[in-house]
Amino acid sequence: MGRASKGRTVAETTPVIIMVRPQLGENIGMAARAMLNCGLATLRLVAPRDGWPNDKAQRAASGADVVLENAEVFDSVADAVADLERVVATTARNRELTQRILTPRHAAAEMRGWIGQGDRVGILFGPERTGLENDDMVHADTALLIPLNPQFSSLNVAQAVLLVSYEWAAAVDATPAARMAEYATRPATKEELQNLFDHLERALDQSGFLRNKDMRPSMVLNLRALLQRAEMTEQEARTFHGVIKFLSKSKHEE
Repeated sequence: MGRASKGRTVAETTPVIIMVRPQLGENIGMAARAMLNCGLATLRLVAPRDGWPNDKAQRAASGADVVLENAEVFDSVADAVADLERVVATTARNRELTQRILTPRHAAAEMRGWIGQGDRVGILFGPERTGLENDDMVHADTALLIPLNPQFSSLNVAQAVLLVSYEWAAAVDATPAARMAEYATRPATKEELQNLFDHLERALDQSGFLRNKDMRPSMVLNLRALLQRAEMTEQEARTFHGVIKFLSKSKHEE
């Protein structure tokens, strides 16, 4: 049974990233950087090869100091997961263990559900050279496999942390799939587009471009559709008016 969510800290409402026997300080730092970009800040290290703290990790973190400063070090995986109710273990290969295997996207959704129920969740990442051993995997109730090129699935541990952390963040991200840049002016109204097209059509008639009576209707429709698809801003429509005016003036002066 999960614990009540009232009064829980940020660390209790996000997954704990657990790096097992990491070999390179640089990878620890890059993992911390990836975590903080995705809103995660709780890092645990199991028997880091080069000890802790690590100057190389600090340099590679590129400012994600809060993650490294609060990182905890444990002697064993069992100690690192002792206070957690749910543990997900990342793996790059199928094993003889019988475990549920999830993609990062599905795992992110499940982890949010577990945390919403009050459970504390941890994600295990293995050492760079070998990944997690079976003795590590048995501390997890769920396995996570990142679907990659079956002919070459070789991720750096910090890259794996980034992929899983991103899916965690994206699971509730409300950013629109498409939007105008914030510095852009408002979209042109249909009336403004109609005025622009009328201006363009007059200029094309005057230049003789639309002189073929049989082709004129389809050419006019195609140009009108083109302007509609362009999703022009009010500023762009005014600029286009200026271009048409300049070209028409230049033609008359020839």
